[in-house]
Amino acid sequence: MRATTRQALVDRLSAYDAVVEIGIGNRSVVAGALADRGVDVTATDLRDCECPPEVRFVRDDITDPEKAIYEGAGAIYGLNLPPELHRPAAMLATGVDSDLLFTTLGTDPPTVPVVRETIPGETIFVFDPNATSKGC
Repeated sequence: MRATTRQALVDRLSAYDAVVEIGIGNRSVVAGALADRGVDVTATDLRDCECPPEVRFVRDDITDPEKAIYEGAGAIYGLNLPPELHRPAAMLATGVDSDLLFTTLGTDPPTVPVVRETIPGETIFVFDPNATSKGC
């Protein structure tokens, strides 16, 4: 990820006091940068992942989530979130009253209603059940 893209993501997500990154994998640089800005960051994935010490890691599956992990987060976000996880992530965010922001794998369109936010090198999709925009 380009430095300008990473910085723009961190700038956007640091508006929240607490966030949960879903599917962190081996890409913890955004979560670490958010924690460095004082954001309370939890990261989840299906498999154990190494995260910076200031990022809390919990194994979880958003298709069958433990809601307590996500409650209290202002936002749930996913980077390069695959289309099959858009709907479960949106349902989870709605269920815990959090915003959902995500990026996709380049050519993958969002599969839930979104509002698009353009940042350098990337588009952030913000789930909005009232939006009319899906896909390209």
